Amino acid sequence: MISKYFEASILAFVQGFSEFIPVSSSAHLIIISKIHEFNIGSLQLDISLHLGSLLAIIFYFRDDLLNITNNKSLVILIILGSIPLVIIGYMFYSTGLIDYLRNLKIIAWTTLLFGILLYFADKSQIKNKIDTSLNYKSILIIGLLQVLAIIPGVSRSGIVITTSRFLNFDRVDSSKIAFYLSIPALGGASFLGIKDVLKTNIDFNLIFLFSIIFSFLISYLTIKYFLIYVKNFNLKFFVYYRIFLALVLFAIVYT
Repeated sequence: MISKYFEASILAFVQGFSEFIPVSSSAHLIIISKIHEFNIGSLQLDISLHLGSLLAIIFYFRDDLLNITNNKSLVILIILGSIPLVIIGYMFYSTGLIDYLRNLKIIAWTTLLFGILLYFADKSQIKNKIDTSLNYKSILIIGLLQVLAIIPGVSRSGIVITTSRFLNFDRVDSSKIAFYLSIPALGGASFLGIKDVLKTNIDFNLIFLFSIIFSFLISYLTIKYFLIYVKNFNLKFFVYYRIFLALVLFAIVYT
């Protein structure tokens, strides 16, 4: 029993930490799962981790979300930007196509290539803001490219931040766009997981609750300190990390 809580802690930490920064949470979860065979049920785990992250983003931005409800145009933009990922993501998961993408070679190459893209995107010196520059055209571009996050290693947060920076949004608002769009994405993932659970006899036990709480705490702290980071620094650290991780993966895959 203790080992299951330990496993849940590791995976909740990886999910909560990497979900909201420009590195792929799914890639890290896959890598760790290949290193160690976890005994905790994968479906139960996926639901709890996504729910924890979803609750964290809602709680952290609770004031902003209340303001969003009074700003119908921003609500429409967030919904519009989420539609491509919801549709394509559902197709990939329901047909099982997503399973063909879960291998270390794909993770290695996407980790490298999208890290390089982030490097060039972050060079933008123009500082557009959500209030003045987020429109139907920009959100459609962001939403369409967010679909690439289905591929492990891309990072949903990473591709949204990268695209937003290419569109000249500043680092803070690029991160906020990624956070706002994570709500429908995480909500959809949680819904699909719960839908599958209803077809099974999985028992929602204390480990499930523990995973939600731990994922919530790590996610909340990551959101808080990542926003502090991007206010003061560029994104080169994450670029270098992705390149380093890609080199490690290449060594594993090709040797």
